[in-house]
Amino acid sequence: MSLSLTAVLQPLHGLVHRFAAARLATRRAVLSRLSFRAVERGALVSWLVRGAFSGRVRAVGVARYEAGRADVALTRRDALRTMSARVREAWIDERFYAAHERGRDPCPELRVFAAQIVARIREMRAREPKRPIILSPFHYLSQYANVCIVEHVRRGLGIESISLVSGVPRDVYGDDATMIPSIRVLHTYAESGEQRNSLGLRVVRALRREGVAVLFADVPPFTLAKFPMETVDVFLRGRHARVHAGVFRLGAPLDAYLLPFYLRLERGRFGMRMFEPIALAELDAPQRLADDIDIACKENYPHWLYAGHPCVYHFAPTR
Repeated sequence: MSLSLTAVLQPLHGLVHRFAAARLATRRAVLSRLSFRAVERGALVSWLVRGAFSGRVRAVGVARYEAGRADVALTRRDALRTMSARVREAWIDERFYAAHERGRDPCPELRVFAAQIVARIREMRAREPKRPIILSPFHYLSQYANVCIVEHVRRGLGIESISLVSGVPRDVYGDDATMIPSIRVLHTYAESGEQRNSLGLRVVRALRREGVAVLFADVPPFTLAKFPMETVDVFLRGRHARVHAGVFRLGAPLDAYLLPFYLRLERGRFGMRMFEPIALAELDAPQRLADDIDIACKENYPHWLYAGHPCVYHFAPTR
C-alpha cells in the first residue's frame, strides 16, 4: 500500500513548525532575562560574526561609520558601536518584546525618564492648560524602547490611551496590539493613499481629545522615494537642508508645542536628553527643530537609526 507524498510531508511539516516555535520560545526566554550590557555585547559579537561572512552586513556597517566621520567627525572609538547599530537595535527591540510577553518591566530606568517628561508636560499645562503637546521621540537606539517610554508617560498622565504616528511595519516580533493595547498606533507604513491622507485628521482629533499625541518629528526626507512628503528649508551644520514639514502643518493651526527627546545607551545604562519645547506656530520652529536634530546627531550618532543613508536631510526636492 503506497503512501502519498502529502501524507509523508504533513507530519514532517508539523515537526518543523513545533521545533521553530520551541526555538523561538527559548530565544525569547533567554533574551527577556539578559541585561542590556549583555545585549550590547551580544549584538556586537553577532555583527562581527555575520560581517565576517556577509559583505552586505559589513558594507552597511562601514557606510554608517564613514557617514559619521564626514557628518559629525566620528572617531575610531565609536567605530564598532556605529557599525553594529542595526543588529543592536534588533536585539534591543526583541529584548523589550520578550520581557513584555512574560509580564516583566523591560527597563525600570525608563520609568524615571518618563516621570521627567510627565513633570515637564504638567508644568506646561499648568501655564497653558488648553495648548496641545506633541511628544517627539527621535529615531535613536530602539523603536520599542521609545514606545515603552511613551506607555509610561501615558500612565503618568492618567489618560486612557495615547495616539502614536509610526511608519514601522506592524507585528515584527508578535502582536503589537496585545503588547501595547493602550497606545493607538496610527501607521503610515504600507497604507493606502486614502489612509495616509486621513492621517493628519486622526492626529488632530487625538490632540483635541487627549491633549497629547506622539509623532517622530525627525523623519528625514529621504522617504520621498516612496511617498510624497512636504518639507521645509532649514540649515544643518552650516548648509541648506530639509526636514519633514508634517509636524508644523498639523501643530501650527492648533498652536501646539513640540517636546522632543532622545534615548541613549552606554555600557548597559540608559540615558535621555529632553529638549526645550518648541512652539510650532512660531516662524523659527523649523530651525529650532533642525538645531535639536543636529545636537542629537552629534551627541548620539552611534545609536542613530538613520545613520549611513546617502540622502538624510541634505538633499530633497521641495515636495
